[in-house]
Amino acid sequence: MFKRLISIVVFPAIALLASAAWADEYTDTINIFKKAGESGAFFKTAYGYAVFPTIGKGGAGIGGGFGKGRVYAKGKHVGDTSMAQLTVGFQLGGQAYSEIIFFEDERSFKEFTSGNFEFGADASAVAITAGASAKAGSTGASAGASATKHAATTAGEYHKGMATFTVAKGGLMYEAAIGGQKFKYMPR
Repeated sequence: MFKRLISIVVFPAIALLASAAWADEYTDTINIFKKAGESGAFFKTAYGYAVFPTIGKGGAGIGGGFGKGRVYAKGKHVGDTSMAQLTVGFQLGGQAYSEIIFFEDERSFKEFTSGNFEFGADASAVAITAGASAKAGSTGASAGASATKHAATTAGEYHKGMATFTVAKGGLMYEAAIGGQKFKYMPR
């Protein structure tokens, strides 16, 4: 009887707390990007965005990464997404980072949420880190600088209707590699 009572009362309570902690991870990540200089302004004008609280990546010659996220349209959670990344080139180590992709308009949002979407090797992201950083790609160049992830500043713009920002969470990775990110969308 006591075991049954525990399973009826305790396990649902643990599940509820776990889901609340999971929700806070998204809220915390969104708040970091809202306070990170120029990326914060994108929330006011973007049609929607996809946020990934933690993407882990690692490599030694060939690398990969994976993360789960949520997709928002006009501020409302409309679905979930996952990201897989493959890179080839000089790389060694591992890293965790957060990522947000803004959709400038309904067209770019629909392109991302059409099922499977892929960023090619020409995509670039603005890195928001605890020091000065810069990134150049075939789509242009971007830069950011900050003292900490809580006081980050950024500069970025849309390319083909999307703008991507990242913030490093930890780890160390030496990287001179090319690759792409593939996304899968699941409506809510």
